Amino acid sequence: MSDLETKLSAARTRLILDKPFLGALVLRLPLVAADPRWCKTTATDARAFYYNAEYMDALTLDQTQFALAHEALHCALSHFARRQHRDRHRWDVACDLAINPLLIDEGLTPVQDALFLDEYKGMTAEEIYPCLDEAESMQPHDEHVYDQDSGDQGGTPGSGGDKGEGGAGKATQEDKDNKGGGGKPQERPQDGKGGAPRPEPLSHEERERLSVQWRQRMAGAAQQALQAGKMGGALARLIDHLLQPQLPWRMLLARYMTATARDDYNYSRPSRREGDAIFPSLRSSEIDIVVALDTSGSVSDKEMGEFLAEIDAIKGQVRARVTLHACDAQLAADGPWSYEPWEEFKLPREFTGGGGTSFRPVFDWLEREDRQPDLLVYFTDADGEFPTQEPGFPVIWLVKGKAKVPWGQRVQLN
Repeated sequence: MSDLETKLSAARTRLILDKPFLGALVLRLPLVAADPRWCKTTATDARAFYYNAEYMDALTLDQTQFALAHEALHCALSHFARRQHRDRHRWDVACDLAINPLLIDEGLTPVQDALFLDEYKGMTAEEIYPCLDEAESMQPHDEHVYDQDSGDQGGTPGSGGDKGEGGAGKATQEDKDNKGGGGKPQERPQDGKGGAPRPEPLSHEERERLSVQWRQRMAGAAQQALQAGKMGGALARLIDHLLQPQLPWRMLLARYMTATARDDYNYSRPSRREGDAIFPSLRSSEIDIVVALDTSGSVSDKEMGEFLAEIDAIKGQVRARVTLHACDAQLAADGPWSYEPWEEFKLPREFTGGGGTSFRPVFDWLEREDRQPDLLVYFTDADGEFPTQEPGFPVIWLVKGKAKVPWGQRVQLN
């Protein structure tokens, strides 16, 4: 084996022993020496790990572990399938800013030019993306070659992004025999040029298949690491969050609200003037829903508006009278606001972010009013002070972020 092959094998072995979660993922990526004319550092297309031999030669063993784990996490977190409508370059930057803090927290040594900003620690790529400027000058240290240059149509393969559907990708040996990337690296071309050409971007079918495949691999790797007692911290919380079954929050919200509606059939005996036959008649009554908005600054006005528009679309169907509260550490002084089933449910005014967050004022208000709503829906990041006791009515927490709730039904927003 060459010195480079020895270093790559040693880096993978050390990851397996010290960081079994990351090591198991790295083993799933075949190591491919790439043509240096397109691969300046490292790259991935969710099918293999591509590397520039001269670049890898210059890395220390610790940095080599970081480079391997970085590309493996791009794949495991399905960054190639999550971009959707977002700008390719900004999405690439957001993905690197989400991954690198996790690896640094795991004790890995970053390569030169690896993106890291402390304010984005603990955030997902979707949460980081809107915080980045459109003319962002930051550049990822690696290349993401699973995408087209622009959207799903046309364009030429380029670094970064993950939405492309054009072109048919080449099948790796792993796709053929499902043995993973455990083989030795491809040898470095003798002339210093050549090497593997830039891979074709993922087709739509490949993207969907690989997304499911990497999710399964991530779950298996996490289970192995937990059994070894080497899985914890921010990475463990992220994996637990990503592996939770998720349905679109609008679907879940509609399901819980319509289940609360008190529409039923009445089979009571009619008066004699209506005849001898007994026909069921539909009876309904207006339901009472309380909606609370966390205005501490964690949720934007645009997101509040989208949430209220969804409530508005549902409440007309279930004949709901809605009471709206805005609360950070205390209730808004000019609230609450009440809306009849036929009235448009919208933000009464613009709210500015407050200092802290407490959920108690809303529940204290309901207790003072001696009110038992049919449903309380709270829109929040769930980072605040909860009441110590669960109330006697159903509560739905529509949560932006990864925080947990002590009771009630939690619906994930993003």
